[in-house]
Parts: sequence; structure tokens; C-alpha cells
Amino acid sequence: MPLQLDDYDVAVLKSLFKDGRKSFREISRETGITTPTVKARFTRLVNVGFIKSVSPIFDYSIVENENILKPEFDKQQNVSIGKSQVKEKQGQRDSNSRSLFRQESNKLIKKGLRIKLNCEFCKGPILASPHIYRFANYERFFCCTECLSSYKKKYAGRIESIKRRLKEERNSSL
Repeated sequence: MPLQLDDYDVAVLKSLFKDGRKSFREISRETGITTPTVKARFTRLVNVGFIKSVSPIFDYSIVENENILKPEFDKQQNVSIGKSQVKEKQGQRDSNSRSLFRQESNKLIKKGLRIKLNCEFCKGPILASPHIYRFANYERFFCCTECLSSYKKKYAGRIESIKRRLKEERNSSL
């Protein structure tokens, strides 16, 4: 008998579609399902082969390196290559074209690839080395010390709350 997805499975999958980097605890908070249930449902979907992998999706529009092809050209080229290969191998699924796109994307990821950054506070481009503010599990990037200090001042309450929550989570897991 085939496995039928229920509301919990669908909620977990939808949450992962939004951001595959989420922890089971984050998915639990978002969906209202307990953390052990989220973990069990995810594990079951992996074990039955429905979830093959959780892979990153790259945004090539923020790449600064001029040696990289334009993202639109890459997408067109990869889609056409994927379609022709799928036609040649009629018995295979569409996952081949996605796999091919993933392989082509891998070739673009190289040492020295520069990613454009925007300041978290003023939203302007960061042209020099960014000023980095690390707290809890987060990193924020700023164009100057003024933006960094303004950000800290504006979001002081939220930052402290996040730090406190992380500390409590770490203490409760011990």
C-alpha cells in the first residue's frame, strides 16, 4: 500500500520549501507540530525515498565576478540542455534536467567568486571589506561603523532577545 501524505507531512514539506536550512525546532515552531514529530516525519520521508536531498539554491544575480556567464543565459542554456537530454532518454524522469542544472551550477562555483553584499542598515552596496556583526547564530554585514552602531542601537531589544533565547535553548539541551 502506498504511503499517503497527511497534513503534518505537507506542513513539514512546505516549511522546507520556504527554507531547507531550517532546524526541526524552527519547523516545529512554524507549523505547530512537536519537534520529535517533525524529525520523525522528515526521517520517514527520507527513508521512503521521497526526499532525496536538501540542496542549496544559488542566486547568481548577486555574483560580482565578470567571468561568470549571465544568469539568464545560464538558465536558458541549462533548460535547453536538460530538455534535449530528457528527450534522448525517454524512460528517465524530469529529475535528470534538475540534476543537470545542479551539475552546471557546480561548475560556476569557484574559488574567488565574489558575491555582492548590501548593508543591513542603509541597504546600500558594500564596496570595501564589510563590517561584520556576529550574535547568536547570525551574521550581519554593514558598509561602515556608523551603520553597524545604528543597527545595534535600533535593534538592541531584538538582539538581546535572540541571544537570551539561544542561551536558554543551549542550557535546556544540556
